[in-house]
Amino acid sequence: MNILITGICGFTGSTLARTLQEFDSGVELWGIDNLLRTGSEQNRAPLMASEVHLLHGDVRCRSDLDVLPEVQWVVDAAANPSVLAGVNGDSSSRQLLEHNLVGTINLLEFCRRTGAGLILLSTSRVYSIAPLVNLPVTIENEAYRPQLDSYCVVGLSSEGIAENFPTTPPLSLYGATKLASELLALEYGEAFGLPIWINRCGVLARAGQFGRPDQGVFAFWINSYLRRRPLKYIGFDGHGHQVRDCLHPRDVAALVRKQMQSPERRVERLQNVSGGVASAMSLSQLSSWCAARFGKHGVGRDAAPRPYDVPWMVLDSTMAKRQWDWQPTVRLEEILEEIAQHAEAHPEWLDISGCV
Repeated sequence: MNILITGICGFTGSTLARTLQEFDSGVELWGIDNLLRTGSEQNRAPLMASEVHLLHGDVRCRSDLDVLPEVQWVVDAAANPSVLAGVNGDSSSRQLLEHNLVGTINLLEFCRRTGAGLILLSTSRVYSIAPLVNLPVTIENEAYRPQLDSYCVVGLSSEGIAENFPTTPPLSLYGATKLASELLALEYGEAFGLPIWINRCGVLARAGQFGRPDQGVFAFWINSYLRRRPLKYIGFDGHGHQVRDCLHPRDVAALVRKQMQSPERRVERLQNVSGGVASAMSLSQLSSWCAARFGKHGVGRDAAPRPYDVPWMVLDSTMAKRQWDWQPTVRLEEILEEIAQHAEAHPEWLDISGCV
């Protein structure tokens, strides 16, 4: 089987490549990456050494896709993954749209021409911000816990946010580009008979992630805590009670493999893919874990709100489990320890990640 992975030098793309090769030594992998992300060069040589056909190109540029070979599947892992993209000054709104939407359009046209299937890695940030900001919460064990007895929103339960949770704006510019990409992918699938799968991922985390304050927060926090870099709880009560779940991208690869093996399977084409409640953690709890692992380090506070932030974001992956007999295999503690060991072995990692 020939597979193309976009954004292959990113932490998700590179992990998918290595894991798919482990699953099937006969798979032939092609990858394209523009190498714009700070640190992405770190993955280039190892991928080439593992016989991945690596092309330096940009999915925003149609002609860069013209040189690609025909493949059976495209896994789209190329994106600007920050919820603050387009509004925080690191990138323009037009750059965000070109990366996350125009790139998807170009890939869909590539799939239309070649008949390839597409697996789109999407995000939890396609879900509406307003009902999450208004979610009543209490504080238990250093973390927000939703109070659902008096708050009823479709798709919200103690297991997390399901696929039928509202996706009405505001979402963030980032979330809007991913939601638009999802809709276009599904429409291309219907119009041209293409196999399409869409995986809405929670926070992905593993060793070697290029962590920054606006993305890759688990890797950023652990590396910064170990190095005694300044850290700060931002927004809400300024105590770090915001909760996110996390998932190892190896577990995403396991689902992607199942999907590629069953292109005509009659199930829902869109599903949440996350660690769920079992892997959910607040920043304050993460700090406590770091303190036990590395020794105590002070964390500052800033209660001023940050754009698009929500108190609790945990995805319910029941549909993926039911449809694909899939569930996470890498536990939260294992993910954190893997990142910690990598951080200890790579004292320069924050600088490589662009955290100056």
